[in-house]
Amino acid sequence: MMKTLRFLHLWVGLILGLPLLALGLSGTVLVIEPELRAVFTPSLPAAPADAAPHGVAEVVAAAAAVAPAGAKPASYAAPAAPGGTATVRFQAQRRMPQGGEHAHGQGGARPQGGGMPGISVHIDPVTLAVVSTPGLDATIGWIHRLHGNLLIQDRSGRDLVGYLGVIMTALGVTGLVLWWPRPGQWRQSFIVRKAAKGARFHRELHGAAGIWGLAVFLVVSFTGVAIAFPQSIAAGVGAVLPMAAQTQGFALPKVTPRDGVDPAGVDEAVAIALAAAPRPGLALRGASLPQSPDQAIRVVLAPPGGDAPSAVTLMVDPWARQVVEVRDPSAQAAGNKVTGWMRPLHEGEGLGPIYRVLVALSGLLPTLFAITGTSMWWIKRRNRKAGAARAAAILQSAAE
Repeated sequence: MMKTLRFLHLWVGLILGLPLLALGLSGTVLVIEPELRAVFTPSLPAAPADAAPHGVAEVVAAAAAVAPAGAKPASYAAPAAPGGTATVRFQAQRRMPQGGEHAHGQGGARPQGGGMPGISVHIDPVTLAVVSTPGLDATIGWIHRLHGNLLIQDRSGRDLVGYLGVIMTALGVTGLVLWWPRPGQWRQSFIVRKAAKGARFHRELHGAAGIWGLAVFLVVSFTGVAIAFPQSIAAGVGAVLPMAAQTQGFALPKVTPRDGVDPAGVDEAVAIALAAAPRPGLALRGASLPQSPDQAIRVVLAPPGGDAPSAVTLMVDPWARQVVEVRDPSAQAAGNKVTGWMRPLHEGEGLGPIYRVLVALSGLLPTLFAITGTSMWWIKRRNRKAGAARAAAILQSAAE
């Protein structure tokens, strides 16, 4: 049993080392993206002290003026802190899947045909000035696509990332089984001894890093699977915990367009959501921008300085001008709370700065595992060849 487990752990790791390494490193970069932007974003021009920020629609219009032709605004993110920039995310025109314009996913989900990469435009909400960091934006955008779908422009890319998350989780569990020390060897199993060299050094580093980082590594790996397959994970959670029906992941509730009625714009939808907020003190954190007439508008509210787990999401029907769904973490059923924590845990949010640092470091583990695992295999292979050559030489000498 252990021999088979060791064989699978080794060869799955060797064969899939590069894509797992890419997911880990890209995840680390995305966790520290705010710090990268703080370093590389130019200072904003001074605005009058009493100047108020513009509405969402005006910020989106300013971003659309500099976006590539054909790009459609998909979401708005409010500044993370006073004096910061707002971000408008654009989705380039998509190639329609078979079925044409009616091939939308259930519940207003995005069609699963191919799509061109999206871009982000950063706007000063007070002056409406474009804050340009073209090199950083292009790099971060590429890393987002690498982490989200391995640069594969359809649903199969996201599915592949999900399956790799399953494999990464399995490697963590099998690694724990293979690491498990014999009686009397527990202390040595948590450290790398100074005298360790060659294959032993790589083995001890592989094991020590793995056991110290295992908990966060497994959390990040499993929550990545949950993000890739939200419906499946929700079904599993709902089988063991009470769970209210709601849209999962980034899917939006389907609404019915009305003849002779103009739909509410994003500013009106935000006002409707704020009026219906389940508790006072919430401010706009972000909003979706409808990609089709039958989509609701997602409005995310959070306390100033609050992180994702404290955010309240309201789905607004722009035709009926009313809230059709509320996701309030403080009032959700246990199952909904569990699924609602998946993305924050994956992105290093919700448990303070130390957890965020640990999540960023966990993204480096696949690289370390790839280096130490490959080194162990290569050194052992080289030693076996050298031993076989020596044995052959001894036999030949004896025969003479």
